Amino acid sequence: MSAVMITRKVRKWEKLPGKNTFCCDGRVMMARQKGVFYLTLFLIVGTCSLFFAFECPYLALHLSPAIPVFAVLLFLFVIAMLLRTSFSDPGVLPRALPEEATFIEMEIEAANGNVPAGQRPPPRIRNVQINNQIVKLKYCYTCKIFRPPRASHCSICDNCVDRFDHHCPWVGNCVGKRNYRYFYLFTMSLSLLTIYIFTFDIVHVVMRSVDKGFLNTLKETPGTVLEVLVCFFTLWSVVGLTGFHTYLISLNQTTNEDIKGSWSGKNRVQNPYSHKNIIKNCCEVLCGPTYPSVLDRRGLMEEDASISATPVAPSSSSSTTTSSSSNPVPQTTKTTAPLIPNEHTPDDAKPSIAASAEKSPSPKEEHPPAKVPPLASPETDVETSIAKDKTH
Repeated sequence: MSAVMITRKVRKWEKLPGKNTFCCDGRVMMARQKGVFYLTLFLIVGTCSLFFAFECPYLALHLSPAIPVFAVLLFLFVIAMLLRTSFSDPGVLPRALPEEATFIEMEIEAANGNVPAGQRPPPRIRNVQINNQIVKLKYCYTCKIFRPPRASHCSICDNCVDRFDHHCPWVGNCVGKRNYRYFYLFTMSLSLLTIYIFTFDIVHVVMRSVDKGFLNTLKETPGTVLEVLVCFFTLWSVVGLTGFHTYLISLNQTTNEDIKGSWSGKNRVQNPYSHKNIIKNCCEVLCGPTYPSVLDRRGLMEEDASISATPVAPSSSSSTTTSSSSNPVPQTTKTTAPLIPNEHTPDDAKPSIAASAEKSPSPKEEHPPAKVPPLASPETDVETSIAKDKTH
């Protein structure tokens, strides 16, 4: 049994650390907890399907054909923004290589010096200046890097995310620098779609109730009650979330910074990223350039793999030759044939036995055996007895 080392090329996403799930050869990147995301998708698709099946035919006939058309466009936009937010890289920062991590550790030890026993080492922090404001860069013990400004480590995905906002289970991904605008557009368009469906559900019930009564209308359109309930409870949360993020965008602030009170704490530190103008802040967040991914998750890398090689069993015809050539230690073969031929031994086996006895003498033959008088054969005994009878 021997091991053979071979080198093969694999995609980098197959070896990336963290707790993410990749699909479509690394093009789709999500968190592992995707159950709530499927619930979100089911609620949106299910509610809109009921609206298209029960309300849209009646509203298109009695009000305007533009109502279902606008609903379809709004629905497609919501789904597109949801998938764009869920399937994209939020801005994950690559971890330090072993050589880089060792170099950073040496720099930290050289800067801090020897810490006496029993004392806690100082925090690993670097200070940088942004817009005349001192910002602290914290060291990540998992990724072995000093996180850039506004970055944070997500405990769910186990990755450092640039401009980390929060981890949203409803979209099944982190919200960061690369997908925040799509997340905001998703919440805003979903709010509009919810208001749109909720409004025309009420209009549909009112118009049918005038002719057939309220109870008959509910019997003819059973999906309307379910739509109204889903939209009513969804409306408050989605619209409230959209309003909160609108407030954050106007200040150029993230949810993580707002929760921690980074720019509104007791020290009253000013936000160095704000332009002191609502329009400029909104333009930077929503209309700024699209940042490329720094992971290169579909790039190629070499991986060493060991394969165990099993020798092929030799054939029966060449087994004796192979064993004798590969193993120089002589082997003794046990035989059931007698070593000395006698009358019970077949004639064809006597030469081979004699030859084998000559080739492989036993250890007892090293010393000459004692002389034993020959035994009389049966034929000699018969002749002796006949001679005695003649004598008598």
